[in-house]
Amino acid sequence: MSTPAIQSALQQMQGLATQAAAQPLKGGHVSTAVGQGGFGSELQASIQRINRLQKTADTKAMAFQAGEPNIELNDVMVDMQKASVAFQMGLQVRNRLVTAYRDVMNMQV
Repeated sequence: MSTPAIQSALQQMQGLATQAAAQPLKGGHVSTAVGQGGFGSELQASIQRINRLQKTADTKAMAFQAGEPNIELNDVMVDMQKASVAFQMGLQVRNRLVTAYRDVMNMQV
């Protein structure tokens, strides 16, 4: 890129910056919340998803053991691994929450 092109781009950026600074903020309130219900509802939804994965894996395993023809071993194993990984992730989140709670409770005020 040549020097005049760089200077032109810089002038355009500066012009846009002054325009943005001169205009009032539109939209008023900006929400920073991720979900509607907050942390508690997200935690509950995550636990329900883990439970659903475990139930699905158990159902498929039982169906495979019963000899249903449409259930394949690789599908059962993949679902069981998904449920296991989800459970381990939930367990780690719980451990971190308990540790954080203990740290906060042990703080001297």
